[in-house]
Amino acid sequence: MKSERNINRRNVIKTMALGSGALAIPKVDFTSKSNELEPLKGNINHSVCQWCFSNIPLETLAQEAKKIGLIGIDLIGAEGWDTLKKYGLTSTMCYGDLEGKSTRDLSKGWCDTQYHEELIKQYKRHIPMVAEAGWTNLICFSGNSRGIDPQTGLKNCVKGLKEIIPLAEEHGVVLHMELLNSKVDHNDYMCDNSEWGVALCKALGSNNFKLLYDIYHMQIMEGDVIRTIRENKEYYGHFHTAGVPGRNEIDETQELFYPAIMEAIVELGFEGYVAQEFIPRDKTKEGLSSLADAIRRCDI
Repeated sequence: MKSERNINRRNVIKTMALGSGALAIPKVDFTSKSNELEPLKGNINHSVCQWCFSNIPLETLAQEAKKIGLIGIDLIGAEGWDTLKKYGLTSTMCYGDLEGKSTRDLSKGWCDTQYHEELIKQYKRHIPMVAEAGWTNLICFSGNSRGIDPQTGLKNCVKGLKEIIPLAEEHGVVLHMELLNSKVDHNDYMCDNSEWGVALCKALGSNNFKLLYDIYHMQIMEGDVIRTIRENKEYYGHFHTAGVPGRNEIDETQELFYPAIMEAIVELGFEGYVAQEFIPRDKTKEGLSSLADAIRRCDI
């Protein structure tokens, strides 16, 4: 009986290897002309962040995104909207245009009242622009704390954002404040955890204000990704991806299992966008095979 209970370690390892092989998703050779990608399943609205492929002209990225089956491209200002429309793509998360540079500054945000006057001016200009273009989502940032305590920072955000949320509601634009990590990439950023972000959403009480839940950033700051998403689903309007650690491809070299995360998102009835925001190791056009691979991993 003892020998029957004795499990051969080598056989267990073989079994585990076979199991992980069954879960592994092969790399997509997107650059091969003979390779035809199967249609996406339609459960996830896929997008990609333009800045991650900034070495590739937007025109080229738009063409290739369309081939893969993406809905649109993230973090595009007015200067790129015509290009997206040319290829039937959506600006899935808008920046303010280049003139309103303050709306693109992650460090100078709503938690610090010294920036409110300029931010209010720019967002009151950008919100109608986004709506007129036919888009819905517009990003915003808490900014760095600069010694401001979290509770005061939250009150400052509420005070400033209440000046523009009625305009967003009027135009059907949804403001999304991005959750970023302050541990590795964005030192001193205030909106660096779900608890603080959700508290801000509750204080504002508007369906036109949501959180952009960046899976990479929140894995670094708080982990427990799937449970957190499930518990706060009504406050998350958009998702970003990337591999942890390193912010590279979402393949077997990193610690997150994205198919399970996407399953949870779909089960919750999420109808927004999931944008890939990993930095490809190959930054040339050939590196787009990594994007196609990431989309397949998330297309559950």
